[in-house]
Amino acid sequence: MMDGTIRADIHPGLRVAIVTKEDQPTGKATYGVVREILTSAPTHPNGIKVRLETG
Repeated sequence: MMDGTIRADIHPGLRVAIVTKEDQPTGKATYGVVREILTSAPTHPNGIKVRLETG
């Protein structure tokens, strides 16, 4: 299982579980398909930011 901190592991079309900023206190996951990768760095300790196909 990936932790989502390495950009090379993420690509459009990948099904992912993310925690939105509003849900960070509870850790509630939102599931979807990656439309776009928003983080340009090759790694990020808090996870790679993505945009889902559903917005």
